[in-house]
Amino acid sequence: MDYSFFDFLKLIGSLALFLYGMKIMSEGLQKLAGNKLRTILSAMTKNRVMGVLTGVLITALIQSSSATTVMVVSFVNAGLLSLVQSIGVIMGANIGTTVTAWIISLFGFGKFSISALSIPLMGIALPLIFSSKSRNKSTGEFIFGFAFLFMGLDFLKSAMPDLQNNPEVLSFVQNFSDMGIGSGLIFLLIGSVLTILVQSSSATVALTLIMATKGWIDFPAAAAMIMGENIGTTITANLAAIPANLSAKRAAFAHFMFNVMGVIWMLFVFKYFVNMVEGLVTSFGPANPAEMSAFISSLSPEEYTQITTLSKSELSADLVSKQNMYLSYQGATSYGLSLFHTLFNICNVSIMIWFVRVYEKICLNVIRPKAGEEEDEEFVLQYISTGILSTAELSILQAEKETEVYAKRARKMFGFVKKMTNMDHNDKKFLKLYNRLEKYEDICDRMEVEIGSYLGKVSEGRLSHQSKEHIRAILRAVTEIESIADSCCNIGRHLKRKMEANAVFEENILANINSMYALLDKAYENMQLVLKNQQISEKELHESQSIESTINDKRNTLKQKNVEDLNENRYSYQNGVFYMDITSECERMGDYIINVIESLKVKPD
Repeated sequence: MDYSFFDFLKLIGSLALFLYGMKIMSEGLQKLAGNKLRTILSAMTKNRVMGVLTGVLITALIQSSSATTVMVVSFVNAGLLSLVQSIGVIMGANIGTTVTAWIISLFGFGKFSISALSIPLMGIALPLIFSSKSRNKSTGEFIFGFAFLFMGLDFLKSAMPDLQNNPEVLSFVQNFSDMGIGSGLIFLLIGSVLTILVQSSSATVALTLIMATKGWIDFPAAAAMIMGENIGTTITANLAAIPANLSAKRAAFAHFMFNVMGVIWMLFVFKYFVNMVEGLVTSFGPANPAEMSAFISSLSPEEYTQITTLSKSELSADLVSKQNMYLSYQGATSYGLSLFHTLFNICNVSIMIWFVRVYEKICLNVIRPKAGEEEDEEFVLQYISTGILSTAELSILQAEKETEVYAKRARKMFGFVKKMTNMDHNDKKFLKLYNRLEKYEDICDRMEVEIGSYLGKVSEGRLSHQSKEHIRAILRAVTEIESIADSCCNIGRHLKRKMEANAVFEENILANINSMYALLDKAYENMQLVLKNQQISEKELHESQSIESTINDKRNTLKQKNVEDLNENRYSYQNGVFYMDITSECERMGDYIINVIESLKVKPD
C-alpha cells in the first residue's frame, strides 16, 4: 500500500485542525449568544413541539449537537428543565446537527470551495481577536473557527488515500460490503466507534462524506455509518452526566435511548429509505450517488490523478468530461448523504415525539437512586461539580443554583437549632442533632470554599461588566450564608453548654426565643425566594428590611426585659446568660440574612 506513516500523521493532523475549528466556532457562537441561549431554552420548552424546535434552532446556531445536549444536561442538573422538556430539545438537536453536513456539502465539495477563502477570513478575524470588546473577540473566534474548519476539511480530502493508487483499501472494504444486513451493521458499528473516539459527530460525518466521495465506501455503507454516528454522539452527554445529579443522568440516558431506538426502526426499512434518497437526488440533483464507486473504479490511475489535480485548461476534452462527471458524482454523494441524515432525523423525531412520556417512564425506572443517594448529609456539590458548561455566562448559572442549595443547607441547620432548643436536656436525640449540626457546619465551610474557587476560575474568562458584578454579588451572598451557618452552630454550642450545666429554660424564656425563631423563619423564606429568582423587587426588599428591623427591636426589648427579670429573680443569672447569648446570635443571623438579600439586584416594581 502506497501510504506511509507520515501520510497517516497528516490525516490525523487534518482531523485535529477540523475538530479545533469546530470547537472554536462553536464556542465563539456560544459566547456571542451568552444568556440568550438560557432564555431560549427556558422560554421555548413549554411543550414537546416547542422543545424540538428549540433544539433545532440552538444546534443550528452553535453547530454542535454535543454542545446542545451537554447544555441540556446541565440545565436539567440545575433544575431549569424537566426530563420531559429535555427530551424534546435533544430530539431537536438531532435535526439541527444535520445543518453541519449541508454546510460541508455545499462549500466543501462544490465547484466553489470556501477553503480558498480561509486565509482572507483569518485576516478579517485577526483585528477582532485583539479587540477590547468581548463581543468582537467572540466574533473573531467564530470566524477563525470557520476558517480552520474548512482548512481542515480540505487537508482531510488530500490526506485520505486514493483508491486508484491504493487498491488494497478498496479490496479490504469490499470484503465487508457484500454481506447484506450484516454490512449495514458493521458500518453502523464503525460509525459509532469513530464518533466515540473523535467525540464529534460533525467530524465523523465529514470523514464519512470524504470516504464516500473518494469511492472508499458505497452510498448505503456511508448511510449506515451516519446512523452509527447518531449513536456515538450520545457518549459526550453521558460522560458529562457522570458527576451530575440523578435528573441529568436520566436526560443523558434519554438521548442515548432515543438515538438507539431510531436506528433500530430504520434498520427494518433501511434499503427502501436509501433507495428513496437515491431517487430524490437523481431526480433533482446532478447524478445518482449509487454510481459513484463504479465510476471511480472505471478510471485508470493516471486519469484519476489528472482529473483530481489538474485544471480544465490542462486536460483533454475527454478528461474534462470525466472531471465534470467526477464533480457531479461527488456533489450527488455529499448531497445524498446530507439528505439521508436530515430525513432520517426528521422521520425519527416525527415518530418518537409521541412517545416522550414513555421515554420518561423508562428513564425513571432504569436510572434509579441508589440507597441513600437523596441524603444530603455528605459534601456533594449538586451543580458546579460537573464542569460541563463551556461559557462563563452559563457557568454563573451553575453557581447561582449551588448558592441556593447552600442557603437551604444553612436553613436546615436552623431547623436543627429550633428542635434542640425545645428538647428536654436529658433527651438522647439532643446530642445526635448536635453532631448533625456540626457536620453540616463543616459541609457549609467546604461549600463556601468550593463555590468561591469556582467563581474565581469563571471570573478569569472574558466577561461583561454586568457578569463581573453578578459574580461579586454571588460571592458576597456566599460569605454571608457561611456566617449564617456559623451563627446556627454558635447557638447549638450555647444550648450544649446549657445542657452540660443541667440548666432548664423557664417557659417565658422559651416563648421569647421561639418568637425570635419565628421572625427568622420569615427572613429565611424571603432569602430563599430571592436567591431562587436572583433578583428582588423594591417591595420585597422593604418587607425584608422591615423583618430585620423587627428582629433588632425584639432583641433590644428582650435584653431590657432580661435585666428586669434578673433583678426580680424570675430565673437564674446563668439562664439569663444563655438566653441573651442565643437572642444576640439570632439578631446577628438576621443581619446576615438581610445582607444576602441586599446583595441581589433590585428590579423595579
